[in-house]
Amino acid sequence: MNGTYVLIMENSEGKEIEIGKLGRVEFRNGFYAYVGSALSGLAQRIGRHLREVGENKKLHWHIDFFLASSGVEVKEVVFAETAKRKECEIAAKLQMKKGLEHIANFGCSDCTCRSHLFFSTNFDRLKEDVYNGFHESGIDEVRNKDF
Repeated sequence: MNGTYVLIMENSEGKEIEIGKLGRVEFRNGFYAYVGSALSGLAQRIGRHLREVGENKKLHWHIDFFLASSGVEVKEVVFAETAKRKECEIAAKLQMKKGLEHIANFGCSDCTCRSHLFFSTNFDRLKEDVYNGFHESGIDEVRNKDF
């Protein structure tokens, strides 16, 4: 199954994290949504993100460094089967949402987006914005997995 996904995470510790070549980035306490795609194995990509560092997982993508830091927990994964890459379209929809902040240049080194990581202090609002981002991008069959 190929598709697009969003990891909704909680960061319980405000801190600076070294994010690969992006450098040190300040992260506040609150909730984050990371938009990604996997056009060659959606379940495998999500599973990789959920594995602990050291379980045959190297830190490669920006999101790997964030997930490996203490206090970061995946709360929900929202995903949909898509034949085409939709991550940039969903990220653009989230970019326009009032009340969401973006983390500059995070997760978008292979595209022209401003970011693929978004911050909110309100979990329910962020979750609603994520689902609306999928629907506004023409994706109606959205599924989720809570943790």
